[in-house]
Amino acid sequence: MSNIKTFIAKESDVSLRLDKFLVYNMPEFSRSEIQKFVVKKIPDTGEIKFSDKIRLGDKIEVIIPEKEKNQLPAVNKKLKFTLDILFEDDDIIVINKPRGVAMYPGAGRETDTLVQRVLSHTNLSVQGGTIRPGVVHRLDKDTSGIVIFAKSDGAYRSLIKTFAWHDLVRKYIAFVWGIPNWLEADISGNIGRSAKNRQKMTMLKVGGKPAETRAEVIDAWAKVGIAKLRCTLLTGRTHQIRVHLSAHGFPVVCDPLYGRGTTRLGSVKNPELLEFIKTHHGQMLHAEVLELKHPITGEVLRFKSKLPGDMKELQEMLD
Repeated sequence: MSNIKTFIAKESDVSLRLDKFLVYNMPEFSRSEIQKFVVKKIPDTGEIKFSDKIRLGDKIEVIIPEKEKNQLPAVNKKLKFTLDILFEDDDIIVINKPRGVAMYPGAGRETDTLVQRVLSHTNLSVQGGTIRPGVVHRLDKDTSGIVIFAKSDGAYRSLIKTFAWHDLVRKYIAFVWGIPNWLEADISGNIGRSAKNRQKMTMLKVGGKPAETRAEVIDAWAKVGIAKLRCTLLTGRTHQIRVHLSAHGFPVVCDPLYGRGTTRLGSVKNPELLEFIKTHHGQMLHAEVLELKHPITGEVLRFKSKLPGDMKELQEMLD
């Protein structure tokens, strides 16, 4: 049986696009999911478009089809792995994600994703859909660090709002090429999909979504031209830190998409360090800190993850 929701536009909703109005009122669903639902005005005025502007008093009805059951990602019980759990209760689970593990199934990654590893341990909220149960944010496959999943539906809905409104603290550690001439900097600029390479994001003068990253220099090795930064996300866009740093001349070390590291290798005289940078797979980026309110109890939670082994190894060679 389908689920039907009805919304009446208030004065603050006037002139919003229909899709944005629905995303705001149904934060548990993504825009792409909403665009698959049956949406109509009451009384029915015929076909409407998601680009239509909302008017005061508009009554919008949304028909949400019942979710297909028993189609969560299959769990391969033969795979051996260690799940690094930082916190868990009835509503959430916080994981220290290793580098090289994708968040959820997709093209070319059907098994052994982080979602499947967590499902082998506990249940996740189906509010995220059958492919992304419990997923409220994501890390790139080759970024390590802290990830939170929703186990209960109430936690899922609350966490979606927390991330949408940026009511949390997220800090990352990055090793980058280049020595900044500043100790702290706010990097801002709209980010959108690259027209030349659809796998990449890029900074745009027109269009895209506003993005802001605060960067702080923790350490620097002038002889090899590498610095260690702590980056705080003030927004949460796809590849945000990697795009912002690269666009400002500080690409993340070992980043295959935005790194441009081959032009910097001439400054590396240590053969062991040179071999590491040439052969290591995955950007030297780690989600170090996550601080937010518990989605159900409201208690302030703070999690911190130590650098993974490969980033420790890199720092030891730099020191």
